[in-house]
Amino acid sequence: MGGLTREYVLQRFFMFLLTIWLGSSLIFVIPRLAPGDPVTTMVTRIAMDRGYVENADEIIASWKARFGLDQPMWVQYVRYWGNVARFDFGFSLARFPTRAWDMVRPAIPWSLGLLAVATTLSFLLGITIGALMGWRRTPRWLQTILPTSLTFASIPYFMFGIVLIYVVGFKLHWLPATGAYSRNVNPGWNWPFVIDAVRHAILPIASIVLTSMGGWALGMRGLMISVNSEDYFILAQAKGLTPTRVFLRYGVRNAILPALTALALGLGGLIGGSILVEFIFAYPGTGYLLYQSIITQDYTVTQAIANLIILITASGVLLLDLSYPLIDPRITYKKNTG
Repeated sequence: MGGLTREYVLQRFFMFLLTIWLGSSLIFVIPRLAPGDPVTTMVTRIAMDRGYVENADEIIASWKARFGLDQPMWVQYVRYWGNVARFDFGFSLARFPTRAWDMVRPAIPWSLGLLAVATTLSFLLGITIGALMGWRRTPRWLQTILPTSLTFASIPYFMFGIVLIYVVGFKLHWLPATGAYSRNVNPGWNWPFVIDAVRHAILPIASIVLTSMGGWALGMRGLMISVNSEDYFILAQAKGLTPTRVFLRYGVRNAILPALTALALGLGGLIGGSILVEFIFAYPGTGYLLYQSIITQDYTVTQAIANLIILITASGVLLLDLSYPLIDPRITYKKNTG
């Protein structure tokens, strides 16, 4: 990458580490600000179900000692960072003796598949629609139809998901309403399972894509309108280049940089929004698991998922920032020696 310098790469990598440190530290502190602790909550829940737990105080004290919750906060913090460095968060507090990572690992492919497809579709559809809306040579009939794609932009993911479940799932019976696959199929790399998993993923993906692509379209439309008046864009048209080349190479390529920045910065919000989507659809991803771990005050599982989200978001911003010179050769981080 000719536009990058060693100093800039090191600076961005330092900011990457700083972001992870700050985010992970907040993840450690925030759950502990809530009243109570997971061990007491678990014993109290058992007592409510069964009416009485013998030697409850002794049980609470022994389990706090087992998980290190009786130690000073700074000791817990040091141990926490040792676990983060190894990406080993110990045992689940709510589902002992299951390890936290053993609960998170099976959920990762479901969330990655769901979010990768939903993010890619919403971004590509959004910037394409926005670019066509902002391009002066777009046919009038298409200019009239395209704004209808913004209809669902103001509806939250989960609200639209409820509508899809009711209409498409329960009323029309076109697609499965909840879950990731049917009980009568065997999970694995076989066509019946793959087809069934795709059918179950359509509604969650649609709830994210249809409600988020409008934002990308509006942003790209404004960027494309500003590109229309640039000298290089007018010159490309005057040289008689094909409309497709003018649109893609001189229009979209120059207008897309702010949208890519917004995409990287919005990854965390998109992942956060998927939590409610996965909960609404009972989709077995990390979002659904995170919701359950928050409800049960399962520190270790919450920290494992939250740190994973922080790492993905920070890595996305870092990679995008370092790839800018490839997207637009005009961008360079070298000092001007002239």
